[in-house]
Amino acid sequence: MSAEPVAGIPFATALMAWAAAAPAPERSCDLPVPELLQRFHPDHRPGGMVTLQAGPSAGAACPAELAGLLLSDSLLDDIDIAGAPILDADVLVLGGGGAGCVAALTAARAGARVLLATKLRMGDGNTVMAEGGIQAAIGAEDSLQRHFEDTLRAGHFAADKALVAALAGDGPDCIRWLIREGMGFDLGDDRQRMGGTLLRKTPGGATAARLLSYRDFTGLEMMRALREAVLLTPGIAVLDRHPALELLTDDRGRCGGAVLQDLGQGRLVLVRSGATLLATGGAGRLHLAGFPTSNHYGATADGLVLAYRAGARLREMDSFQFHPTGIAWPPHLKGTLVSEAARSAGARLVNGRGERFVAELAPRDVVASAMLRELAEGRGVAHDGGAGLFLDTPSLEREQPGILGKRLLTLSHLAHRAGFDPAREPFLVRPTLHYQNGGVVIDPAGRTTLPGLLAAGEVTGGLHGRNRMMGNALLELVAFGRRAGAAAAADARAERPRNLGLNHLAGWRRDLLAAGIDLGRKGPLLFPPYGNVTAEGLLGHAA
Repeated sequence: MSAEPVAGIPFATALMAWAAAAPAPERSCDLPVPELLQRFHPDHRPGGMVTLQAGPSAGAACPAELAGLLLSDSLLDDIDIAGAPILDADVLVLGGGGAGCVAALTAARAGARVLLATKLRMGDGNTVMAEGGIQAAIGAEDSLQRHFEDTLRAGHFAADKALVAALAGDGPDCIRWLIREGMGFDLGDDRQRMGGTLLRKTPGGATAARLLSYRDFTGLEMMRALREAVLLTPGIAVLDRHPALELLTDDRGRCGGAVLQDLGQGRLVLVRSGATLLATGGAGRLHLAGFPTSNHYGATADGLVLAYRAGARLREMDSFQFHPTGIAWPPHLKGTLVSEAARSAGARLVNGRGERFVAELAPRDVVASAMLRELAEGRGVAHDGGAGLFLDTPSLEREQPGILGKRLLTLSHLAHRAGFDPAREPFLVRPTLHYQNGGVVIDPAGRTTLPGLLAAGEVTGGLHGRNRMMGNALLELVAFGRRAGAAAAADARAERPRNLGLNHLAGWRRDLLAAGIDLGRKGPLLFPPYGNVTAEGLLGHAA
């Protein structure tokens, strides 16, 4: 399957068909969902998956692009870390996005001395790019059970039920916690009453309206509140521009910190900790299957690589989410996310014939696969050498006057950057690589299978099964950031790791050689290859 179709209906012709057909008639899908996914979802592309040949999850399927990193050798040896400055903390948090900040806040408020290390700067991550909202069962007609069942169903019943129960059960209190931290939410029509009530919308795949939002930049508002809280909370030290190159382990195999690269000083820094917490995000910048991505620049699977090499198990690494509505045109914005908030508000997807072809609020994997089918079978809209499908924002504005200027501000700003008026012309969209459904295996407290290592957020697996519902990612980072932060603080008070170093690397290298894998591939990647910055280059500068 190619990420870019080669044919479609010319843009001008499709635009006339869209204008003549508004509102667009719906063409029913003639394929059962399992067949639709099997034939058109990128996870099932021929030759796209390989089997992991070594490590704790050997035998599992994984995209070839990611498997090469998971089975890479370390950038470091013992000699590299000799003489490096050493810092000590009760809890080391790797990652400064939403999950990392929530975990750091929780651990510090439990009395732990926390060091939070980020690859870029605190707040630079996918959290700020999450536009649509956060799920929580707070409505009178809703229930924790419905949220639990909706999440399991959307993930094709592959999720860990204990994790899903923890997510749904924590939802209402997570919203209260965020409000106490200073996050704003949109209010409903009774907002003039004292306090008001939170505006709720229906996310794709849900049976109740439980999506809470702040305009269409919910993640940005969340990250604003979390960043301010971290900076104002005693007991948290922040190291910006300090990506992790390797975990530290003791002679019993327990994780006890990490080796960081100080990008500003060009040197290595060792951090010893009683508990280490991964919140490093996903793998979107690997551009699996050749797709553009909505992910931030640093999403290069670092946490997966380090955790796997040190002995943590992974799950569902053959399952990724392709968000239905990434920008298809203009080329310089390709892959940029058009929030599901637009479809939740009523915007329709239309092919080059002027037809609706899918229920827009079906689960994301179904919508994306239906879109890829339209493109593959020539019903897309060809434009400037690429192809996409229309997201009918003009009809949305006609039906709900003022919505683009009042509720969908990010969408309107994106259209302005693309050079058109979304009230007069539809967006041209196509699926974009968006989310890593699988990841590091955790329990409900956020503990991994490697003693001393915890994890929260997109780096983890088991919660979403084989497809994530809109709004569950922002809830996940709060729910499991709090759970993992509390567990890390408790674990840090237990016996500390001893004889720390790169103790796991000798066994890892033996496993790679036994599987016939060359040690020439090094990881983690740190930054996409097209950025002209590599981890090996940075390490060479440090040396």
